[in-house]
Amino acid sequence: MSGLWFAEAETLEHFSAMSLIHALGWRTTYTDAVPADFMAEHITDDRWISFFQDGYTSGACKGILLYNDGIPVCCASYGPARIGPSAQGGASCEFHSEQYKDWGEIISFYTHPHHKGRGYGSMLMKEVLHRLKTAGFSRCYVLVLRENTGARKFYERCGFLWDGTHETIPFPHNTICVDLRYIRIL
Repeated sequence: MSGLWFAEAETLEHFSAMSLIHALGWRTTYTDAVPADFMAEHITDDRWISFFQDGYTSGACKGILLYNDGIPVCCASYGPARIGPSAQGGASCEFHSEQYKDWGEIISFYTHPHHKGRGYGSMLMKEVLHRLKTAGFSRCYVLVLRENTGARKFYERCGFLWDGTHETIPFPHNTICVDLRYIRIL
């Protein structure tokens, strides 16, 4: 296939491509926010495969990829807002989001580092927001690492605003990430 198209993440090939894009995104974006020893030990190309497979199998979240001429250039996972304990790419998290129980959530959103700045992220965001609205959500949010100013600006351009709340995400090696909640009406 040539040109641009979206694919539902349903196969091991899809989950592997999404995991790789996530790992590359972490390695190029979070170098100043996440300790190097954690990155070297835990951010592997296959780290998120089981997360995406489990989400697909259980129906807890859906994944989508944008392809350009057969190459996956960006991906996202989305679904109902996560509330309470949850496994997130190998980490156990507690999401304190009870007040968002009827909301949709963009759980992850990454563009392959070699394909940034070409408008793919905007195309994917438009599609994900459409899918969340079609699924019956009237509002959604995305959690974004506090230090990730590039992503924060991108989400603001897409109509999201920080609502003043955050989630604290613990990782191994005493790594704590603070994710800010950006909200939007669909």
